[in-house]
Amino acid sequence: MVVCLFGIWVASVAAQVWWVGRSDQRTHVDAIVVLGASQYDGTPSPILAWRLTHAKTLYQDDVAPVVVTVGGRMPGDRFTEGGSGKDYLAAHGVPKASLVAIPTGRDTWRSMEAVANLAKARGWDSIVIVTDPWHAFRCREMAQSLGLTATTSPVHSGPVVQSRTTELRYIGRETAAYVWWRLSDGRSMPFSGPDAA
Repeated sequence: MVVCLFGIWVASVAAQVWWVGRSDQRTHVDAIVVLGASQYDGTPSPILAWRLTHAKTLYQDDVAPVVVTVGGRMPGDRFTEGGSGKDYLAAHGVPKASLVAIPTGRDTWRSMEAVANLAKARGWDSIVIVTDPWHAFRCREMAQSLGLTATTSPVHSGPVVQSRTTELRYIGRETAAYVWWRLSDGRSMPFSGPDAA
């Protein structure tokens, strides 16, 4: 019975990962938050560049007056994901006064904690999270668990949405990561990937 109920729960998580990934829940909020992904000596990876481009569109659509870029760096890196994202947006027309970089966070949970701390310091309550479709549900749930009113506006272009095989692989990955997070008292799943775990 327990195994059956667990299987139903896991299946429901997978369905939510799929549903939230296909939905754009943008609304007017205090800040647009771009989750980090790899950068190469200050140049955003294709995955991160697509996220940043989408965030720029949301900013131009007046979804929020500020864009927050999040993410630390790997050992040996000269640049952070957050800093690289901020520089990219500034170079592509977003005013520097509307940009904030959080240069910390090597996984989704730590990144969302840093966002929550910044939001508290600045008096923000609501955010819209920009990330890949299959990452969106877990990000939203983590943000809400930290007291933020969070919605998502996933990226629907780029490397992670190229094929059905890629989609299924990421849905499986994110389902496992969410289940791990819920069962491990808030810890992120110990694996690497193109976006923060």
